[in-house]
This record gives sequence, structure tokens and C-alpha cells, in this order.
Amino acid sequence: MAFVAVVCLSLLAIDFWNSWEARTDQLQQMNVATSNLSRAMAQQADDTIKKADTVLVGMVERVEHDGTDPSDVARLRQLLALRVAELPQLDGLHIYDQDGNWIANSRPTRPENLNNADREYFAFHRTHAERGPHIGIPVQSRTSGRLLVPVSRRINHADGSFAGVALATIHVDFFSRFYDSLDIGQAGAVALVLENGTMMTRRPYSPDMVGRNMLETQLFRSYAAHGPVGTAYIKSAQDGVTRLNSFRRLDNYPLFVSAALSKDEILANWWRDTLWHSGGVVLLSLIVGFIGWRLVRQFQLQTRTEAELRQARDALETLNKTLNTLAMEDGLTGLANRRQFDVALDSEYSRAARNASTLALIMMDVDCFKQYNDIYGHAAGDECLQTIGRTIARVASRRPGDLAARYGGEELAVLLPNTDVAGAVMLAERIRSAVRELKIEHAGTADGFVTLSAGVDALSPQAGIGGQPKELIRSADKALYAAKSGGRNRVCASTGQPLAA
Repeated sequence: MAFVAVVCLSLLAIDFWNSWEARTDQLQQMNVATSNLSRAMAQQADDTIKKADTVLVGMVERVEHDGTDPSDVARLRQLLALRVAELPQLDGLHIYDQDGNWIANSRPTRPENLNNADREYFAFHRTHAERGPHIGIPVQSRTSGRLLVPVSRRINHADGSFAGVALATIHVDFFSRFYDSLDIGQAGAVALVLENGTMMTRRPYSPDMVGRNMLETQLFRSYAAHGPVGTAYIKSAQDGVTRLNSFRRLDNYPLFVSAALSKDEILANWWRDTLWHSGGVVLLSLIVGFIGWRLVRQFQLQTRTEAELRQARDALETLNKTLNTLAMEDGLTGLANRRQFDVALDSEYSRAARNASTLALIMMDVDCFKQYNDIYGHAAGDECLQTIGRTIARVASRRPGDLAARYGGEELAVLLPNTDVAGAVMLAERIRSAVRELKIEHAGTADGFVTLSAGVDALSPQAGIGGQPKELIRSADKALYAAKSGGRNRVCASTGQPLAA
């Protein structure tokens, strides 16, 4: 009986130890998760502001160089409207003179009798000679009433004196929509805060939160104590919930983000599993005390066997997934390989024949790629193909049935079910333009950058007639040859005529 008692106590002790270790592991995993989440938030905020700041640099240079004559302002207003249309995070772009009056903005009509000399960002640039970007406290637009994050730069006269302010305003809602897409549980919270303690936005969101002073909160004190990156358990000053907070400063701007998960939600599953598991162990201990040590040994043997079987099953599943990926994916570009392309072509052809729909194919070839390898080396050529492959995957793979593949060498293909020639040509042109916009230097081309040519064709398969998938490839390849012969960096349909961008 003493032996059985020792065994039962040992089982209880082991269960307690395993449960505590599971709790520690769970907290550690969530620590990593919140750290990764804050890194993603910081990168998103940094990229968002960087795009707006890049536009401001061009605006300042243009105003200081060209001046503010009526003709220059008219051209500048068109440029500002174009930039706002390109960047969804922007509410507007504005240029003010030294008195705070509007010179130009991105809106269709210029606001009348409005002066922004009282804004914090305007006062800052008027009293500070620094030329870098300034992130101001959130403001409410006087024209639309929306909450905005101001990003501004100082404009100088030729003698270095203050000449005005170039301003970009970013929607607070732009950050809120991104934060709403994050999986942080029911009681999680994320925030974007200026280093002076001003709350920019937060989830859960409330307009009253925007602009609130956070200097006296435990979150801000923890950030100030731990430096640019850190993690801490903090009881929220907003709702009293204790959370695991991970905060990180932006690389280029004086803000930091905080990603927080509720400690209760983190441990909820652990508590449930622990209660069930501990109840089972207590019951097992009672059984062991009743029938003796032989059943205990049998149970332990069975448990080890089941664990080994699960490990073997998991290892086999992982191996099968790895082999399947290697068999269907091009190792260099990450696109589908030729084998997957051939399978998909036959499958989509059969589906198109059954449904009486169209099937389109884009065949693409990197222009003068042999010369690129000769000039820059094969390592650079591989990197070039990887970059182009990622670009094609980003632009082309927008529908579940579309397939971007590496057909062979520097030749690439995009298979488009339910698409006619016109639709395929539009997509091919977007791909060609996106590759050109990468501006990968290529001294072996007349343009000076890496480009690609594309041939397009589409067909409506007919059931019972063989050979048409190969005919589609031959026709698209013939159009590709026409694009190459016509001067490269262009798209040709199966008619053989090059299409203007």
C-alpha cells in the first residue's frame, strides 16, 4: 500500500508539474505572438507614413524650386490630386504659406477663408528650423470633420527663412481598419501612440481615445522604462483588463505601437485543459489505489505507445506535405512548376469544355535575359527571376482558379479560366507594367531596365476534340514571338498585333 500511495502521489505531482510547464509554454508562445504582432503593426505604420512623407519631400522640393506662381500652383494641384488618388491612406495634401493660408491642395475646390496657422504642426515648423518630417497630434478636418494624422515638412525661402508648410493628412480610419483585421481575441487591444504620450488610435476604437494624453498610464511608463522594444503585463487604464503588452518603436518616426492580449483569454484554454486533465489524473490515482501497481504499469505503457504513434503520424503527415510542395512548386521563383502547370491546363481545359466557357493563357519571356546573366552573373539572374516571380504572383493570382507558373528558364505563364482575350491582355499589360516599374537595371537593353514581353490567346474548348490545350500554348507562344519581334516590352494577342500600354 505504501508503494501504491507513492505511485499515486507521484502521478499527482507529475500532473501538477506538467500543467505548470504547459502554462509557462502558453505564456511564452503568446509572448512571441504579441511581439510578432507589434512588429507587423510597426511596419505597417512606418510604411504608411513613409509613403506620405515621400510625397511631401517631392512637394517641398517643387515649391522651393519652382515657386508658387498661378501656373505652377495649377500644375501642382493636379499632382497633389493624383498622389491622393494613388495612396488610399491619404485624406489630402496641402501647401500653406508662411501665414498659414492655403496655396494649393489636392481637393477639387480650394477652401475659402480658412487659415491653419493655429494648428500644432504649423506652429512647430514656424519655430523649428529642422527639415525632417513632423508627426503632429491628431486633428479634426475643418472641411470633412474626419479625424486625421498630420505628417508635415517645413518649406523655406531661398535664404533659409520660414516659407510655409507641406502637409499630408492620413485617415485615422486607415489604421483602425487594419487593426480591426487582427485576431486579438475578445478582450485584446492594440494602439498607436506618439512618443510625447498622445494616443493616435486604438482598438477597441472610440473617437474619445484619439488625442488622449497617455503620459501617466502604466503602458507609457513601461515603454519609457524598457526602451524601443519590450513586453510587460499591464493593467489597462482604459478598461481595467490585465494584458500581455508588447510594444515597439517605429524605425523612422517618433511613434510606438502596442499589441496586447488578455491574460485571462491566453490562459482560458489552459485552465480548461488543466481541469479536465487533473480530474482524470485524480480518477486514475483512485483506480491505481484500488487495483494495484500492475494496472498502473500497463496504463503507462499504453500512453507511451499512443504518444509514439501520434508522433509517427505527425511526422508522416509533415513529410507528405513537404514532398507534395516540392513536387508542384518551382524551387527558384516559388511559382507553380511545369508539372503543376500541365496538370492545371488539362484540368481547366476539361472544365471549360464542360461549362462552355473560355480559357486564356499568357506566355511571358524576360527580354534579353541571357545578356542579363552574361553582364551581372547567374546569381543576379536568379534574384531577378525571383523578384519577377513574386511580382507576377502578386498581380496575377487574384482568383482561386488563376495559376502563375514558371514554364521553363526565363519563360513564365499565367493560366486564366473563364477569361477572354481582352481580359487576358489587360492582365498581361498590368504584369508587364509592374515588372517595368521594378526598375531592375539591365545595361543590355535599350530601355536600361529589365522588361518582359507577353503573348496572349484564349479559346472556347469543344468536348471530344483533342489537341486544343497544346494549340493554346502554341498560339500564345506565337504571339509571344510576335511581341519579341515587334521590339520587346510589349503584349501581343494571338492576332499578332502589339497592343499599346
